[in-house]
Amino acid sequence: MQLELSHAGALRRSYLHASLSGSTLEAVNFLNEVIDRFPDAISFAPGAPHPQFFDNLDVGYYIDRYTKHLAQERGLTPNQVRRRLYQYGASRGQICDLVADALRIDNGITVSPQSVVITVGAQEAMLLVLRALRTNSDDLLAAVTPCFMGIVGAARLLDMEIIPIDEGTTGINLSQLRAMCQAARAEGRRVRAVYVAPDFANPSGTLMTLSSRQELLELALSEDFLILEDSTYGFTSAVGALPPLKQLDRNYRVIYIGTFSKICLPGARVGFVIADQPVIDVAGGRVLADELSALKTMVTVNTSPICQAVIGGMLLDNGGSLGQVIAEKAPVYRRNLRLLLDALYRYVECHDDVRWNTPLGGFFVRLRLPVVVDDALVELSARQFGVLWTPMAHFHLSDFRSHELRLSCSYLTPEQIDEGIKRLSAFVDHIRRGAAA
Repeated sequence: MQLELSHAGALRRSYLHASLSGSTLEAVNFLNEVIDRFPDAISFAPGAPHPQFFDNLDVGYYIDRYTKHLAQERGLTPNQVRRRLYQYGASRGQICDLVADALRIDNGITVSPQSVVITVGAQEAMLLVLRALRTNSDDLLAAVTPCFMGIVGAARLLDMEIIPIDEGTTGINLSQLRAMCQAARAEGRRVRAVYVAPDFANPSGTLMTLSSRQELLELALSEDFLILEDSTYGFTSAVGALPPLKQLDRNYRVIYIGTFSKICLPGARVGFVIADQPVIDVAGGRVLADELSALKTMVTVNTSPICQAVIGGMLLDNGGSLGQVIAEKAPVYRRNLRLLLDALYRYVECHDDVRWNTPLGGFFVRLRLPVVVDDALVELSARQFGVLWTPMAHFHLSDFRSHELRLSCSYLTPEQIDEGIKRLSAFVDHIRRGAAA
């Protein structure tokens, strides 16, 4: 069929992929537009790292640290070192061994470098994994809802249907997940994977309990699905860290997705995926990471070698571990979370119709209001009260009339948090008076 063009070469919307007009992209675009229109508003919207950590960051130092490692410890010649940094690199990545070592030291996860693929942020890792797992329309992704927009967007780009699973206080409703798997199988379909963020999930801040982690692994084995573990916020834990699902995994059920954006440098856009699942193949000896690496050659070709050098230098400068980096940064995020919660208790009156959760880590707090929270309220809050936040409705998988909003504390100073919650309090009082009228 011939592509139809209207006057001036304009394309019909119906000839573009449905994801381009989906609610996920529209929500991101709307929030960016509101932030631009109200630059003086204090924004609790972005889940970005705190800018103070980049004031004295010497990117050149870390690149130099990595190049010395290549020359002195790997025995590369100057020409070979330059080629490693300045030319296209291996699709799998150049720092797989360093990442594997760091996971062993910091997270108790033991994997071969062959099981690691270095990606352009965690977002590319999600896209590659879903592309590999979706073979036809009968393959489903289950996701704890509310959930990170990125996994929803990746699934919709690939036309992979998502089944929402309730979160609950323990991190995931396992009985509902089991029922969904069985219902899909009865229809001739299959839940291929379940996406979870067990440590202070974005956007809910929920921490999955140890018993839920163990039961989820058992269910993955009995119902034959994979677990996509998003590890982004575990480093912020204010209590004894729970083991990652990947550390507990004994049956190759967990695909572990991570990023250096929150811990090291978001501008580097370096993430990774651990996919050690054996792949039955005539060649033998292949794992899922090999297949993801092959897919990556058709997406981004390779992750920037210079960006990998920055992260590699940071790892090497800390003895192969990010523990020291975490020890410097995690207390700032825990402080900001404490200040945010303290300010809520100090300035916002808690009622049956106004309440919030108290996470022990992560970047996010959920606040419930007596009215439906939508984009119109965001604009009202920014315009009249000078404070921004994110409606929780954007993180649900369907048209959900949520009464909650998400507050992110990671990017702000203590003074901004205090002033921002003062402004939020005035906004909440305004909403409550309107709801009571």
